[in-house]
Amino acid sequence: MAKKAIVIGAGIGGLATASLLANKGWDVTIFEKNGCPGGKMQQWESGGFRFDTGPSLLTMPFLLEKLFKECGQDLHDYLSLVEPDPLCRYFYKDGVVFDNFADQDKTVEQIRHFAPEDAEAYRSFLNHSEELYDKTSDAFLFNPLNELSDLKKLKWADVLSINAFSTVSKKVDQSFCSPYLRKFFKRFTTYNGSSPFQAPATLNVIPHVELNQGGYYVKGGLYGIAASLEKLALLLGVTIEYGQTVTSILSDSNRVKAIKLSDGKRVNADLIVANSDATETILHLISPNSVTNGKRRRQQNLEPSCSGFVLMLGCDKKWDQLKHHNIFFSDDYEKEFTHIFQDKTLPDDPTIYVANTSYTDTAHAPKAGSNLFILVNSPYLAKNQDWNHREKTYRDHVINELEARGLDGLRKSIQTEDVITPLDFYKKYGSNKGSIYGTSSNSTFSAFLRPRNKLREFENLYLVGGSTHPGGGIPLVIQSAFNAMQILDRQG
Repeated sequence: MAKKAIVIGAGIGGLATASLLANKGWDVTIFEKNGCPGGKMQQWESGGFRFDTGPSLLTMPFLLEKLFKECGQDLHDYLSLVEPDPLCRYFYKDGVVFDNFADQDKTVEQIRHFAPEDAEAYRSFLNHSEELYDKTSDAFLFNPLNELSDLKKLKWADVLSINAFSTVSKKVDQSFCSPYLRKFFKRFTTYNGSSPFQAPATLNVIPHVELNQGGYYVKGGLYGIAASLEKLALLLGVTIEYGQTVTSILSDSNRVKAIKLSDGKRVNADLIVANSDATETILHLISPNSVTNGKRRRQQNLEPSCSGFVLMLGCDKKWDQLKHHNIFFSDDYEKEFTHIFQDKTLPDDPTIYVANTSYTDTAHAPKAGSNLFILVNSPYLAKNQDWNHREKTYRDHVINELEARGLDGLRKSIQTEDVITPLDFYKKYGSNKGSIYGTSSNSTFSAFLRPRNKLREFENLYLVGGSTHPGGGIPLVIQSAFNAMQILDRQG
């Protein structure tokens, strides 16, 4: 008889792990509190408009390809990937507009027009970013870092040369003269919810991942990834129970035995994988007696990543200046992140991201219309916030800002809309203090502080997802599933 595994949560990490377990012969059941797969990767449709409400960009698709291949399938039978052209359009407050292309020569030619002194520095910095990737990917990203033997993969000469003791901001400022390129390269740190003014300069690896390796859109919408992973799991025999909230993980000595559901039902298992937020899992799902007070305190003190304030606006108008991905930079980037991480308040002058997927997928909006997914980085939940009040006022503020930046008639064009706040992220997905990317990287040793993919206190409890090692974002969440399976295989 096959051993029974329970996966808590049908997010990307939970679906990936469930598929890998089922492929190895486990009898797997996923329990998901919400009514559909994907975790924070969701979609919303209203009045003929369609929106991805979570990630809007796929990087490192080779990890998703690897997952499907290991499960006997071909990713490209499920999804069609396209690379937007340009990758993204950037708007600066002084009127400069910068189209960033996958083609490095085209990008450099653009830079020559508004920051000629930094044109060649662009190439040099991407070479530096690639070197960081070569030094860190095997040692950190693709390494479970779970046992002492894993540390043998670390080349200490490389560790000392990856700028871990500087910050993203300082390294970027040393590399570029113009405020345009400085701001451009600092923004990549937000991909994992951190501040470029605090995060180690090692995170300058991120531009390589998008600009050298490629950033992709999924035809039909990014939610197709969640839907395809659900199909894969079901194909492999995984059972998915939606609308089932896990309230606790039951244990005996150093083994977990079962989960308890909100209706009081107990479900036994030989193995449990928590795709729930790691902080919520350690502090609330596991018995307080099962982990030390020190570990609970350390987990409690880990700084969450930033959250997000999201507007989804279905508009009966198009704007010629908008591409697929668009970023409207604030005037004072450092002040913006001080607001977010130190003051824990919404920035007065925010950087605004606008995804306009109807630029690529015309079916996502009625003819002559646009589906604008608008994201502003915001603080995680704190005591000084009143989201019931701020939701409406900040919504109006963001729309005013976009109209002032050239989206004329935006307010009058709105046909349907929805808002997502950090409070919504917490209530719906149980993410720590409403964070989007789990733990922030705002410290030198953040890579070593994230919860590992197996809890040492138990022989058979594993953790996956963006709140665990190696971090947030679609590819790293997939890697967390591979890490968990690698550690499980070591157990025999």
